[in-house]
Amino acid sequence: MPTDVLMPQMGESIAEGTIVRWVKTVGDSVERDEPLFEISTDKVDAEIPSPVAGVLAQIRAEVGETVPVNSVVAVIGAHGEAVEPESARAAVVSPTVPTPSDAGAPRREPSQSPPGPASRRLSPLVRRLAAEHGIDASRVSGTGDGGRVTRSDLLAYVARRDADADDSDGPAAVPAPGDRTEPLDVMRRRIAERMVASRRTAAHVHTVFDVDFSRVAALRAIGGSTTRTPGYLAYIAKAVSDALVAIPLVNASLDGERVVHHGRINLGIAVALEWGLIVPVVKGADSLSVVEIDAAITDLSTRARAKQLSPDDVEGGTFTITNPGVFGSVLGLPIINQPQSAILCVGVIEKRPVVVEDVVVARLRSYLTLGFDHRLIDGAVADQFMAHVRDTLEERSR
Repeated sequence: MPTDVLMPQMGESIAEGTIVRWVKTVGDSVERDEPLFEISTDKVDAEIPSPVAGVLAQIRAEVGETVPVNSVVAVIGAHGEAVEPESARAAVVSPTVPTPSDAGAPRREPSQSPPGPASRRLSPLVRRLAAEHGIDASRVSGTGDGGRVTRSDLLAYVARRDADADDSDGPAAVPAPGDRTEPLDVMRRRIAERMVASRRTAAHVHTVFDVDFSRVAALRAIGGSTTRTPGYLAYIAKAVSDALVAIPLVNASLDGERVVHHGRINLGIAVALEWGLIVPVVKGADSLSVVEIDAAITDLSTRARAKQLSPDDVEGGTFTITNPGVFGSVLGLPIINQPQSAILCVGVIEKRPVVVEDVVVARLRSYLTLGFDHRLIDGAVADQFMAHVRDTLEERSR
């Protein structure tokens, strides 16, 4: 008997997913738990395994298509098994059977009335996007089941609206010889939406501290001979956790006119991928040692690059650290990861000339930049937080 492959539910608030890639093609053999296709959701990109072994008989959702969770996206049959077309299977699955009370009564055809209000139900993601872009979703034509407005419908509406606005400002740019165009992929669109929304929401301010990493380098040299040496990022994350405990307002967030003081310190660690950026979360970082934080960062970044993160891995962050210094960036001015109130950017850790007791010497240093939301955090509080991070890194003895 053929087996339907469903769009999985990748978290309680996720109502749909976009097919990014089919690992298998129709006619290919597939083993149980072997990667079958890749999806992108509002939370994560993930490889979805096959629920059974067999042959991929049908693909019902093409690459780039966004479909609701629990929708049939493919059918797997046994080797040599003939799988009926979708229309025939649907007729078998949901036949019209008269009930006893209908006996002798004329048979009724299914109602062809237009979709009612229920068909206009919106997923949490679509509601959020509509609010961010100031759109009345009832004005958007839905292509989902029963006329439901999907994420793709809303983004297409936004694109058309913005294109109309651009046209009113003047002629569109004409591609030059050799130029090429391509649509934004799902993750890139998601990043763009969030960054623009954050800029519109938060009052971004930045403060920069020059931090000496000589003491941390000495600690790493001592521990490296017998065990895995924690990376500099783990020491920074631990120092940030200590500072968030000391100055908890930086760990808070705004919800309308309310301040939400978070009971846990969950550090988001930005991970650069070949196809975009994702921020998995180290939960309860304040209760972890440097070694434990290092292990957590390694695990999350490894699974992020293998597309094996779960929605829980990227939810609940209260503060984010981004580390472009690994690519040589000296200093950055990061955008806050909403709904958080602050983000730390780590510049390259390198030897620079500094003056120590009137003598110019080479010291291992880095610029750490805090981006913070001035609606909640004043400059004095931000600088006290950064001073705590600096002092912990420069004076750490454990």
